[in-house]
Amino acid sequence: MEHREKTRGRPGRKPAENAAASSVQVLDRSLKLLELVAEADGAVLTDLADQSAMAPSTVHRLLTSLAQHGMVAHDSETGAWTIGVKAFEIGTAYLRFRKLSTISRPFLKQLMEETGETANIAIEEDGDVVFISQAESHAPMRAFFRPGRRGPIHASGIGKAIISTWPDSRIEAALGEGTLQHFTEKTRDTLPALLKDLTEIRSRGWSIDDEEHTLGMRCVAAPIFDEYGDAVAGISVSGPAVRLPDEKVHALGPIVRAAAEGLTKAMGGRSKRA
Repeated sequence: MEHREKTRGRPGRKPAENAAASSVQVLDRSLKLLELVAEADGAVLTDLADQSAMAPSTVHRLLTSLAQHGMVAHDSETGAWTIGVKAFEIGTAYLRFRKLSTISRPFLKQLMEETGETANIAIEEDGDVVFISQAESHAPMRAFFRPGRRGPIHASGIGKAIISTWPDSRIEAALGEGTLQHFTEKTRDTLPALLKDLTEIRSRGWSIDDEEHTLGMRCVAAPIFDEYGDAVAGISVSGPAVRLPDEKVHALGPIVRAAAEGLTKAMGGRSKRA
């Protein structure tokens, strides 16, 4: 009877682990190729294969996949691979984020000092608002939004300010016709209720989050526009409802809108309302 020794050492990887490792390797190689394409003003496949130390067949397969996602493009006449439109859009979004974050700082500080409440900047992304910067109030009880925090666009002052610039058809396509997520008894959690609120926001140029996401907190916001007249972000002040009664909210509205208009101009943007 044949005797076989047991293999010592670590057991072999499971199929799922092998698949995960393979996927990570493909991602690493694809990102490396994207970096090489970005560095070159048009690179042919053989050069990319040499620079990446990958087989030409592997390079072609990965580039084809990247091209399907718009990350690279192929010129059939020259054979060169270049950065695609989607990669350009991602890079542009990053530059806009960096530009907004830097330029908005004095506006946030001035708005906080003028109102005594926390001032915020957020952008719209995939149906949410994402907070990117804040000038925190010195008051003992104040609002705080960690940079990177996401919030629902229909229950946010900045979110409503942004989508108030959209046509109703786009809002319906983005949010659907059903019930929206409910947070408090004041949440505009149906499309008709939200659209009615947005009509009022459009007429005055600034929005109110009236405890619609968090009880006891109110917010006043206005949209910020890019060079094409599209609302890409919003600026707001937020604080406890006890410190923001109706009369103060309505006094803050024009102040926040003026800050948004100033920031839009500083970024080289323009409002379609102008």
